[in-house]
Amino acid sequence: MSEHRRRSSNPGDGEQPPGGDGQSPYAYGSPVEGAPRYNPGGGPDQLRSEGIRRGVRETAQQPRMSRAEMRKQGQKKGGRGDQTGPSGNAGTAGKSGKPGKKRFIDYPRFGKSGFRRWVPSWKLVLSLFLIFFGSGVAAVGAAYQMTPIPKLNDLVHEQNNIYYWADGTEMTRKGTTNRQIVELANISRPAQDAVIAAENESFREDSGVDPKGIARAVYKMATGGETQGGSTITQQYVKNAYLSQDQTLTRKMKEFFITLKINGQLSKDDILTGYLNTAWYGRGATGIQAGAQAYYGVDAKDVNVCQGAMLAALLKGATVYDPSLSEGNRKNMQERWTWILGRMVATKKLTQADRDACGPEFPKPIERKAPANMNGEVYYLVDTVNKYLTNKDPNPISQQMLDKGGYSIYTTFEKDKVEQLKKAVDDVQAESLKPDKREADKFVQVGAASVRPGDGALVALYGGPGIEAGHYSNNADSTGIPVGSTFKPFVLATAMQTGVVTQTDNQGKPKRINSASKYLADDNSEIHKSDGSPAIGDDGKPYHQRNDSRNSPGYVSLKTAMQYSYNVPFVQLGQDVSGKAVEELVLKLGLRKESLNPSSTLTYPLGTSRPSSIRMASAYSVFAARGQQTDPYSVTKVLKDGKELPGFTKPQAKAVLDQAVADNITDVLENVAKAGTGIKTNALGRPVAGKTGTTDAGTSAWWVGYTPQLSTAVGMWREEPGTSKLLSLNGTAGHESVHGGDFPTDIFTRYMKAALNGQPKMDFPTPEPIGEEVDSSGAPVSPSPSASASDSPTAAAPTEPQPGPTATASATASPSPSAPDPGPSCLLGPLCPSSSPTRPSGKPSNSKSPSPSASSSGSQVPVP
Repeated sequence: MSEHRRRSSNPGDGEQPPGGDGQSPYAYGSPVEGAPRYNPGGGPDQLRSEGIRRGVRETAQQPRMSRAEMRKQGQKKGGRGDQTGPSGNAGTAGKSGKPGKKRFIDYPRFGKSGFRRWVPSWKLVLSLFLIFFGSGVAAVGAAYQMTPIPKLNDLVHEQNNIYYWADGTEMTRKGTTNRQIVELANISRPAQDAVIAAENESFREDSGVDPKGIARAVYKMATGGETQGGSTITQQYVKNAYLSQDQTLTRKMKEFFITLKINGQLSKDDILTGYLNTAWYGRGATGIQAGAQAYYGVDAKDVNVCQGAMLAALLKGATVYDPSLSEGNRKNMQERWTWILGRMVATKKLTQADRDACGPEFPKPIERKAPANMNGEVYYLVDTVNKYLTNKDPNPISQQMLDKGGYSIYTTFEKDKVEQLKKAVDDVQAESLKPDKREADKFVQVGAASVRPGDGALVALYGGPGIEAGHYSNNADSTGIPVGSTFKPFVLATAMQTGVVTQTDNQGKPKRINSASKYLADDNSEIHKSDGSPAIGDDGKPYHQRNDSRNSPGYVSLKTAMQYSYNVPFVQLGQDVSGKAVEELVLKLGLRKESLNPSSTLTYPLGTSRPSSIRMASAYSVFAARGQQTDPYSVTKVLKDGKELPGFTKPQAKAVLDQAVADNITDVLENVAKAGTGIKTNALGRPVAGKTGTTDAGTSAWWVGYTPQLSTAVGMWREEPGTSKLLSLNGTAGHESVHGGDFPTDIFTRYMKAALNGQPKMDFPTPEPIGEEVDSSGAPVSPSPSASASDSPTAAAPTEPQPGPTATASATASPSPSAPDPGPSCLLGPLCPSSSPTRPSGKPSNSKSPSPSASSSGSQVPVP
């Protein structure tokens, strides 16, 4: 054995490994940098550099390092910068073994490990901040210098809006000619002070920019909230005069730059002059001179403090503050006018004595002047179109922008149908009303609208006698008139579509019913909740419902109940399906939530809600379109300065009713027109479906009907001048009472005959069977003489009397034994005991009996 194999491997025994001078090439068990690796046998290992020694097995002569020594060695290496870091990193050693050079941007950071390498240094952060801040300042400065301030006269452009009929021919032009620039000296001081008090009390002292207002507007736009306008007069002047009305971040930034420059270069008087000459006052008036003339017929220099406060209130939005537009607007104006005068007193621009001299109410403005090109129905057509544009989602056009002009608006209105509808109304009124002889013939109003089923296009409307007659409110879009029994088909449609909760099908869902289902129709019958317990009226007692007539026909099918418009069956049906379900359906049909009365009221099914003629015609068009609902629209295309605007495509149809449900409702309503309260429509000479409507005390009368091609609603009412209070129609045209089967049905028939002249006569589809006969409690289990009589029209006269001689029961007919006539005692209404059958508590029965045949249901009809 060679000697070196017998040597102890422990360097601490005093022996040294061979190697010349006794110094091991390893210091403390590790190689000395630059020294050759020890290799007793010689050879290439002696030439190896320290840098590539890894992986060599230590021999017995090579001392082993402790863990502490290894850690120290690792720390020394890190300090010398000879680690091999990630490729390309700053910490990588150069070819000479020395540390690499630092980069210009030290990121990731040199000489750092772990997450510290990715934390930027304060020098880098500061440098970046200075770069971006400097760039921002330079950009702001450049934008400020490049912002032009045009002359005020250059901002005024006279442009018209052009409205077109559906066939592309011109309907009318509405121009913004009511505009005139005046100097501040020609604007009264009270008018100036009122504007400052209303819009910007610190105007004379502030910088023209409200940072909080801008930040608030930016936040609202970023979060999708309701946007707000500029809060200083300077900002509002910039917005009115220099910018579009788009609520965007870009526009807000431009507004900021222009405001700064204007505030630095123009005097406060110049800014106030510009603002007062570009502000919008409504009535087509831009500028205070035009506004003063439009509302008070005076020049701006002659506006007193009371008038000035009223004009200043309009600056918040003439569409909601012009008192001549609606009662709600009048209340808004009164409140704001009072507030403005109070602020003028508080800021010492007005003495309390002068404030008191204005009185408690704002000075009433003059009547609006009617331009000749807006006479007749044109004004109401334009009004309807403008409302559609200003409420268009998601691209509304403000009334202020419309007043500035430059739009070409193509409508859905058909000129011949508009003229035909107006002629029908005018002819009926001329033949029937004598306002110079009968007080009840005064203040009669008519509103009507016609919609194309399946499309939604609004082809005609009647809004009133014209602004030349001093009538500015659009009757076709009025939402203050109860629709009465025209609401009943919606209740029946709900029962067919979603079912009654009094019975369940084999899946536990409410059972869907058909029109053969029998309900008690006796006058003054007690109404029950769906669980069978009595419904409680406002007086805390069980509720009894009256019919318009005082007959007691007993149990009748819902088809017959609709034919003669009995109230009792539909109030009970409303309880059986729930008012909430009815409300959900009518919203799907297109009625507006704000026009509906609370669905929890017992009389909700009787039409206490107040939709407009437009919405009622649209809702009934769903039946004609076999369940397809399309939102009504009046605009097909809009151009601005010759460029077509997006967002005016035709609304898409959507299914909201089963086709079978819509067809069965049409079948029921066709029976109303043929042999019920709408019998006057037989003169049309083609299939018609529809429903009459009359309200308590005769305050309104309706007919809503349709053919497969056209759906039309006609409403009639009397209104106290200057208010929204409804007057009774009783006595109008010499009639003791006015019902939907009278004048509204006559107007409908005359119009539809002309509008559909030359078009093919189309039948309604034959309805498929739907639902089951689900009778209310107490209905006869099997056919009986009393049941047959009670379901026959010979048993009772219609609820809504017809024009001409009233249809009466056969002289030989006697009241049904199951439904005796309540007699005179029931004239006391709910306070008298009911002699009609009472519905027992608990769920109704599901007894079935044959529905009345066509011959029996039509054995006797009202005489025209």
